[in-house]
Amino acid sequence: MKKTVIFILASLTLTACHFLDEDPSSFVGRDGYYKTEAQCRSAVNSCYEGLKSIYTTTLFTHLEGTTDLVIVPSISDVNAILDINPSQCNISKTVWSSGYKAVMYCNAAIAGVESSTSIDENVRRDLVAEAKTMRAFWYYMLTSLFGDVPFYTDDVVDQPTMDRIAHLGRMSAVETRAALIKDLQSCYSYDGDNYTGALSQVRSFDGVEKGRAGWAMGMMLIGKMALWNAGTDTSGDTDWYGVAIDALKRLVPVYGNLAQYPLNDLLFSVKDTPERIFEIRHTYSEGTLSYAGNLAQNCMPSYSSSTHLFDGVEIPMLGTEAKVGTCNRPTSYFYGALQPDDGMDRRVDINQGRRYNGTNFNNGLAYPWMGPKFWCPYMKTTYDSNNYPVFRYADALLMLAECYCARQEKENFELYLNQVRLRAGLPVYTVGNWAKAEQELRDERARELFGEFQRKFDLVRWGIWYDTVKEYWKSDMDSRNIPVKLQRCHRYLPIPVEQVVNSGYALDNKEYNAYGL
Repeated sequence: MKKTVIFILASLTLTACHFLDEDPSSFVGRDGYYKTEAQCRSAVNSCYEGLKSIYTTTLFTHLEGTTDLVIVPSISDVNAILDINPSQCNISKTVWSSGYKAVMYCNAAIAGVESSTSIDENVRRDLVAEAKTMRAFWYYMLTSLFGDVPFYTDDVVDQPTMDRIAHLGRMSAVETRAALIKDLQSCYSYDGDNYTGALSQVRSFDGVEKGRAGWAMGMMLIGKMALWNAGTDTSGDTDWYGVAIDALKRLVPVYGNLAQYPLNDLLFSVKDTPERIFEIRHTYSEGTLSYAGNLAQNCMPSYSSSTHLFDGVEIPMLGTEAKVGTCNRPTSYFYGALQPDDGMDRRVDINQGRRYNGTNFNNGLAYPWMGPKFWCPYMKTTYDSNNYPVFRYADALLMLAECYCARQEKENFELYLNQVRLRAGLPVYTVGNWAKAEQELRDERARELFGEFQRKFDLVRWGIWYDTVKEYWKSDMDSRNIPVKLQRCHRYLPIPVEQVVNSGYALDNKEYNAYGL
């Protein structure tokens, strides 16, 4: 039975992963499943399948390393030089397959838990909300990376359903996000200011188990998808900024003033911090099962195994067993204009690596390394045990500032923008004119969220990705003799050609085809 195969695969993949410790033998077909709370929780756990497989150095290269902020100095990495097309797009295959596998698991879990008659009603409501939040997350990633994509919420219980879904074409990303927002609003409902929804209205840090999706993540996803729609919905039928504000402002009384969260918590190696709303969790223990990433190896200063020095400097906290690969670097635009070394920004020594403990790197002053934010202490070869932040409270404040900038509401714009600036040691910003205020907001997102798998999403939804990367990133790559194949169609990933064929050509890559790709 197809359902049996799906759940056995999910359980075997996720077994022994912190809160996902399940007994695979408990996964059976629909008729014998969803009889206990443990079985229902196991099904919801499958919704997290694929997170670690997509949040890798490859996704970082795509979302940060092809923007105005980061250079991946490789002449052969197709993702780094944008030599991608429907036939050559390894990141597309990974994200597409992981994303839609997770969507399938989410749909099955939602249908199964909703149909269960043997668990407590409050438990059922919470589990459904968690699964719907993860489904929204996966579609948020798919629409952000591919644009218009197939959208379905059916549980695949028979061959006709599978065949129909396999031949779905692209659906408007605006409509997909609108449907998901409505779904999340029904889960996390309010009667005025009185919260009536599922799960607890608390910080993710204060939840029972770390790493799970909950109320705060639901608010972030509503805000994220509403801002995407604000930039791409031409109908004018919905006040998407208002939708984002309604969700994001719910976080403010719960999370409070940003000043209480220390800047040192921006380090990926500092895990499960109170400011983080959702993160990809990794562990590594030699000789046991590990759930390690691979980003730090490309974000640390060059390392000599013979001298045990990182670009000429001893860094005891990084140990002596690291294997460092191609070293990513901030762009000259970022370190020269947005966050210069001689400025007031306290994040400069977190984001950029020019020195350690007062000693300058040999090659880090003029052209800094990626900073301690990305380093992994005592890394064993390439095993990166850091946690990768996906959503943080500072991001919510900056999204609120963006909404109020669009509405030209000066007091609220300054209120939320300046919380982020003041924590970083920057002076209070006062609006002079709105064009400059908008640019300041965009620059502040660059400084605060540097390297957090977000920059390309921002540039694309603002409609400025191509022009921005051509001016800053491409010129930097050209000056270092790194050839790039930048085209406007690269704002989104292509759908893998085999998926187009398997859909009976219901799917397409018309934007890529227009550029001969």
